[in-house]
Amino acid sequence: MNISLQLSLILTVIATCKVGAFSSFIGPLRQHHVPGRCGGTFLHMSDFGGSDFGSAMPEKPEQTLLEKLMESATTYIVTIEGQLAEGVKKPEALERLRKARDEGADAKTLGARTYELMIEQGMAYDQDPGTGALTPTEWDIKENLETPEVKKEFAYLYQYGINLIGRNLLDEADAKEIVTKGLIERTGKTPEEFD
Repeated sequence: MNISLQLSLILTVIATCKVGAFSSFIGPLRQHHVPGRCGGTFLHMSDFGGSDFGSAMPEKPEQTLLEKLMESATTYIVTIEGQLAEGVKKPEALERLRKARDEGADAKTLGARTYELMIEQGMAYDQDPGTGALTPTEWDIKENLETPEVKKEFAYLYQYGINLIGRNLLDEADAKEIVTKGLIERTGKTPEEFD
């Protein structure tokens, strides 16, 4: 049987059965509807007493806040390590977060260590837009405080800390210390000037 005859037969079967997404390409536009049975049997989960949309997997157990933070810390550590360009030194805050996680730290300690790593990543590393690789920053922050990118990064990191405080995942005193060391000292300004 030649190719054009095979193709013609296939298109005829598809058009006759009005099957799925192809039906609108074969003839006049049709309304979307459940395709009728066409020479075969359609089995559905509901035929066996289950839901057509149900999952065979049991529901995932609800995690506690601390479990979510531990999982988030692990994901963040793995992500940063995977993004560091070859030969680039790991951020010091990464090891502090790893230690806190491994020692079973409480939620506020995990929040603080995560926030420290976020700030170190944002201030000390640049991310290649094409590859996602992290390399040491080439920005002189003190000389570029008025640059929109630097302002945006500072504002984001500062606001993130405020959000952590609001969610009771970071003490205000810890936030001030982290912001002072991680953000303000990089500017060469006093905390009052920074505000």
